[in-house]
Amino acid sequence: MNSITLLQPPRIGFGNDCASQGAGFLAQLGCRRVLLVSSSPVLPQLGAVTDALQKSGVAIVAAPPMDREPTLPGFEAVRQLARRERVDGVLGIGGGSVIDVAKLTAALVDDKQPVRKVFGINLLKDRALPLVCLPTTAGTGAEVSPNAILLDEADELKKGVVSPHLVPDAAFVDPLLTLSVPPAVTAATGLDALTHCIEAYANRYAHPLVDAYALQGIRLIAGSLLRAVRHSADVEARAALALGSLCGGLCLGPVNTAAVHALSYPLGGRFHVAHGVANAVLLPHVLRFNISAAPERYAEIAAALGVARNGPALRAAERGVEFLSELSRDCGVPQTLSELNILHDAIPALARSAMQVTRLLKNNLRPLAEADAIRIYEAAC
Repeated sequence: MNSITLLQPPRIGFGNDCASQGAGFLAQLGCRRVLLVSSSPVLPQLGAVTDALQKSGVAIVAAPPMDREPTLPGFEAVRQLARRERVDGVLGIGGGSVIDVAKLTAALVDDKQPVRKVFGINLLKDRALPLVCLPTTAGTGAEVSPNAILLDEADELKKGVVSPHLVPDAAFVDPLLTLSVPPAVTAATGLDALTHCIEAYANRYAHPLVDAYALQGIRLIAGSLLRAVRHSADVEARAALALGSLCGGLCLGPVNTAAVHALSYPLGGRFHVAHGVANAVLLPHVLRFNISAAPERYAEIAAALGVARNGPALRAAERGVEFLSELSRDCGVPQTLSELNILHDAIPALARSAMQVTRLLKNNLRPLAEADAIRIYEAAC
């Protein structure tokens, strides 16, 4: 059995209307001037949260809306604002991009070194300010993970900071905040969360404690994603999807993801493909590459997806991959790289970039070389 370290917020709240609890928690921590990091579509929904902050005697300093994937300059602008306004706490309310910027700002607001110096694992040694996060999409799990991702435009690659100091002091997961998420974003973020769970379960560093989260997340997301995509106001489906995403987020610290995510990062960095879409396109092809390394493990994933097992493990695992392709297609997500205007001649550069993501490739059940990455991209084309 692998050794494991569980990294989770000291407080996790889940349930309808729990969002306003974040204000009281920040006030209890002694915060009086809080940086609010959010996005333009989310800000109109935050009346209850901002009212609760003000009633608690907490002033709000609003960061510029984070409406695209965060770059290094975008993060630096938020960090400089937080420093200039002398905030004493950070509240991130939004999708993964918003939360990642909030996490890094809370950690590095008083640090003069560039964020490039802490890309990697355990290079970030402290966090300066209290941090509370509320997700508004059911996807990234960033609200409970020790990870934060920024786009390095110079290298055309998404790069990660991984540190226990990025785990928030509290996370409040309110499914009602996801009701206004449009179908395409619901599909992409839901498939991202599903990929978290699958890659955590089929992982060189898998562990029984994390397996429980991973399998439950797979069950919840597989059973609710299409309903949430087709019926955005289905509160029951939204709650199941939010809980499945939370399960996936809880897998990220102790186990993390693997080759699907490693190969998806260059698609975002070079072609600005949404992260969940990149994962969805690559997921079936990476799983087909991996299945032979652990057919029983992938058969168990298929069972959690709701696929009845008839016959040997390998066939069950293959039917699980077929289910994932069908689910993605039914959700309206692009199925090939060519649909994303990524042509065959881009593949060698994509493969070279993917091979740099060693922190995730080392988790993959089957060793993956650059030639394998090329073949996977070609299959996805």
